[in-house]
Amino acid sequence: MPRKPRFHLPGVTVHAVQRGHSREAVFYEDQDYRAYLHWLKEAAQRYSCAIHAYVLMTNHVHILATPKDNTGLSHMMQYVGRRYVPYINYHYGTSGTLWEGRYKASLVYEADYLLACMRYIELNPVRANMVRHPREYRWSSYRANAEGKDDELLSLHERYLVLGRTTAQRKGAYRELFRAHVDEAEMKKIRAAWQTGTPLGNDYFKEKVEKKLKTKVGQDRRGRPSKRALTP
Repeated sequence: MPRKPRFHLPGVTVHAVQRGHSREAVFYEDQDYRAYLHWLKEAAQRYSCAIHAYVLMTNHVHILATPKDNTGLSHMMQYVGRRYVPYINYHYGTSGTLWEGRYKASLVYEADYLLACMRYIELNPVRANMVRHPREYRWSSYRANAEGKDDELLSLHERYLVLGRTTAQRKGAYRELFRAHVDEAEMKKIRAAWQTGTPLGNDYFKEKVEKKLKTKVGQDRRGRPSKRALTP
């Protein structure tokens, strides 16, 4: 069966997720996380992808990025994989695949979901009960976005910049997002979007994406639900 094509648009933010094969670990020691971030930075610069948020979990990664062209993100992920997989196999005496197929991703309507996706990504270690607060987890963008830790990998998105007139105001407003109640319905919508490749946004955004791509994208159904869909 042929692979489904990747649908990305220049200047439109993408939430990308890649899991370890059979949900096995892809990071074992601190040096592994550092190696991945090193190659991710190289790849982002090489293929003009602005990264706004990320988290490296034990067996998967989340990346929120805006590519400059429609192939940038795919090339970035391929670049990292072609270096990181041989690195792991060499250092741990393993062989074969590391990832569970290709990464999954969804286009993001920045006006409504950019900040929500950043929070979703950086709260991963909390949801996994690895830490009590995202600042306690080293391998994410939270401490840079919320507390000012230097992170050359990151580029600030316009939606983040309008949180305040000064750096201190922006970081304070960003921290407040993590004190607010987490909308479970919103979390499910974000998760469903990247799992199915469905654009994350309102119907207008989805229709605009499909018009530009000249094809249907994802598995989301719009309009009145069927009777079957209403059956519990």
